[in-house]
Amino acid sequence: MGEPLTVALAMAAHLPPRLFPPPLDDRLRAVASIQLDRVLTSFDSALADVDVLITGWGCPMIDEAVLADAPGLRAVIHAAGSVKAHVGPAVFDRGIVVSSAATANARPVAEYTLAMILLANKEILSMAQRYRAERRPIHAIDEYPAVGNLGRTVGIIGASLVGRHVLRLLAPFDLHPLLADPYLTAADAAELGAELVELPELFRRSDVVSVHAPALPETRGMIDATLLAMLPDGATLINTARGSLIDEGALMAHLRTGRISAILDVTEPEPPAADSPLWDLPNVLLTPHAAGAVGTELARLGATAVDELTRFAAGEPLAFPVDPARLAVMA
Repeated sequence: MGEPLTVALAMAAHLPPRLFPPPLDDRLRAVASIQLDRVLTSFDSALADVDVLITGWGCPMIDEAVLADAPGLRAVIHAAGSVKAHVGPAVFDRGIVVSSAATANARPVAEYTLAMILLANKEILSMAQRYRAERRPIHAIDEYPAVGNLGRTVGIIGASLVGRHVLRLLAPFDLHPLLADPYLTAADAAELGAELVELPELFRRSDVVSVHAPALPETRGMIDATLLAMLPDGATLINTARGSLIDEGALMAHLRTGRISAILDVTEPEPPAADSPLWDLPNVLLTPHAAGAVGTELARLGATAVDELTRFAAGEPLAFPVDPARLAVMA
């Protein structure tokens, strides 16, 4: 394999021990000359001899000025999802290869989504709140005759990495998945185990709608008052993508009626303003952008980065390269 690569970490200072716990740190040191206790939160001449940057959440932007001080930089390996916030066009222009652990981060988001879909179809949120408030037996069979996960329809918006993983996780259940994605054909959707439909039909037919589209200028506010009005009474909207995709004012109007429910891991702003009704509405479950990798799941991102670095050191193709031509439509 030759001399170890000179590798630097660029991310929030608290992340490396969580991304690279033993024995991952040993694997990293085996292929790299690296100081795991030295983390770059800003760039300076320390990049002069660096071959590879392993980046994470909190990495500063890598632009022309940074690259001018990094003549030997050949790869950026991101131990997280989207690279848009820190990889500038100059990186790709210089031929530096970029990798992302977005596939690894998609898994916990999809697992969160599956859990919420199954709970939403059983109306567990409202049932649990009633149980706590009334402190009496709740006869679920008699009082909730329409709930359950048999034969319900789930609408997935976006065949992203997360959206596709959600569809795989839904496969063993007796649910009917719908999929809306402008880049797919009906045959593509069928291969994913879903029925391809347009957004209005998805909203009209779904008991649960889960959002997995990228945040782009053209997707801002795409889930608007017209679509929300099409949701059946009792439906649930789940958002683990970005808050900007939903017209929050329109959503609030429907939530205030109690006609639908929402499970929101992301909002705009994030967190919601302290006086936002989202905090207090009984038909809203707010979680603190926790669907992605947290806790022990961070090591999966670190393992992906170490695997990529090992491939790069051996002169092998990366498993998860970022295609600059697709950046514009990626999350």
